[in-house]
Amino acid sequence: MNFNFDDPIDRIGTHSVKYDLREARFGRADVTPLWVADMDLAAPPCVREALAERAAHPIYGYTLADDGVYRSIIDWQWRRHGWRIEREWIVLLQGVVPGLGLSVQALSAPGERVIIQPPVYHPFKQVIEANGRHVLSNPLAWHEGRHRMQLDLLDAALTEPDTPDTRLMLLCSPHNPGGRVWSRHELEALGEFCLRHGITIVSDEIHADLVFPGHRHQPIASLAPEIAARTVTLSSPGKTFNTPGLNSAYAIIPNPALRRRYQHAVQALHLDPLNLFGLTAMKAAYAHGEPWLTDLLATLRGNLEQARASLARRLPEVHAPMPEAGYLLWMDCRERAVRRGLDDAALHRFFIDAGLGLSPGVQFGEEGSGFMRMNVALPRDALLKALDGLKATD
Repeated sequence: MNFNFDDPIDRIGTHSVKYDLREARFGRADVTPLWVADMDLAAPPCVREALAERAAHPIYGYTLADDGVYRSIIDWQWRRHGWRIEREWIVLLQGVVPGLGLSVQALSAPGERVIIQPPVYHPFKQVIEANGRHVLSNPLAWHEGRHRMQLDLLDAALTEPDTPDTRLMLLCSPHNPGGRVWSRHELEALGEFCLRHGITIVSDEIHADLVFPGHRHQPIASLAPEIAARTVTLSSPGKTFNTPGLNSAYAIIPNPALRRRYQHAVQALHLDPLNLFGLTAMKAAYAHGEPWLTDLLATLRGNLEQARASLARRLPEVHAPMPEAGYLLWMDCRERAVRRGLDDAALHRFFIDAGLGLSPGVQFGEEGSGFMRMNVALPRDALLKALDGLKATD
């Protein structure tokens, strides 16, 4: 079956964060918004049909997750990632970012440090600081167009005298904004490091299903039982099937003691009532959405290749390596910034003036200075038309 990703869909006036906040975000309402990480592509037919069928029933009351919801998660993790999980390991959530916040609350104490690896999705830092913890930054190195971990620097930071306790790490796998799919070797090294230092890993794996050929996502909790015992894995169909507004996600927690602490945090905030449309969409997507996902990945890869070629022609000072996963292009604009004397604000303004609403790299930490993030998940004609706004350099 072939799916159509070419037809433009008008999202203006639908209360879309990406479209209806353009003027507030960029100072003008006519930029092509390539910032928020959702897709301007229709969700799978199987999801739309399941939602329409459920919406036809006129009562939308409090909802239980039936066995089919849990079975869809279990089967998906096995088919896509070779990871056998048990039903009792699953804690249903209303989003991955709330899951990060719950992890900080449940698995660390106020005043402690929590590790992140910037540049990284900005809510990582926000949920740590908003919950009265301190960020311990373990910056990623940028080498030959790829991010790499620097665990040796983290080892030194953990052994400094008179520092707060550090018992938790938030991992982004695959990585946002850099598009890295961490190798098994890298994840094993990280898992062994965290075991050695008594650190629990919270792994945000929401981009795990958007991995391109030649790479394979490895859930860090699937590496070894001892690593699984110290890991909370967060995931959702939201990025994969373009349903983030339906607020459906889950944690996978093999360790019963960790799971009890996590569930207590969920219950303390009365987050048990679930979004019935989110559950409906999750079950339909995981059960029937795989053919659509196959076509989507081919479309996204083509969009990334076309965007990179367009940038190379128009802005040869900007370097945009092919991501290993996802639809976010991490653009290294440092050469251009240095040659043109641009700080991060001026760099952002350059793209706005060209009609492009992008995410500035510093949003993901100071390590992102000189970078920009571009979302290419839209019909290809619209993407290429937007990139036409960039002027070739002399």
